Amino acid sequence: MAIDFNQATEKMKGAQDALRRELGEIRTGRANPRILDHVQVEYYGAMVPLNQVASISVPEARLLLITPFDKGALEAIVTAINVSDLGLNPASDGNIVRLAIPQMTEERRKELVKEVKAEAEKSKVAVRNVRRDAMDAIKKDKELTEDQVHESEDKVQKLTDDNIKAIDEIAEDKEKELMTI
Repeated sequence: MAIDFNQATEKMKGAQDALRRELGEIRTGRANPRILDHVQVEYYGAMVPLNQVASISVPEARLLLITPFDKGALEAIVTAINVSDLGLNPASDGNIVRLAIPQMTEERRKELVKEVKAEAEKSKVAVRNVRRDAMDAIKKDKELTEDQVHESEDKVQKLTDDNIKAIDEIAEDKEKELMTI
């Protein structure tokens, strides 16, 4: 058979994983080290992820504590956070960096919910593209009988429906998280 259901399943699960990663970076008003995942620090002339030059901990619900492995990287860490698009103000005491996460306004929460919905829709489109490719492969396979074609198409559609439902649940959980803080 020309269609590889395992490959289609993996690609659809990949869309869910990508959504989880994207939503993990949306700031919710609670301290979450993942919001710093894209912060790049210039360290000895090379750009490296923040989590490779410092440990990040969450001592309180709305505070991140960044402890550099090398005290010489402290200034670079502060600079990297300032130039990032996070909108957070790092406070350094010479040894560590404190990053206070401000309380979000209702308006900002609603904007973030729109972002969540947009990311979920991108993931659904990715899943539908996998479905389209799988359906095309089924139709092109001349070795399949008409019953096998219908059976395979039904299997791909069920896989798609399950993944779309999972994406909706992931997005719904993130929306609840955003609106209840």
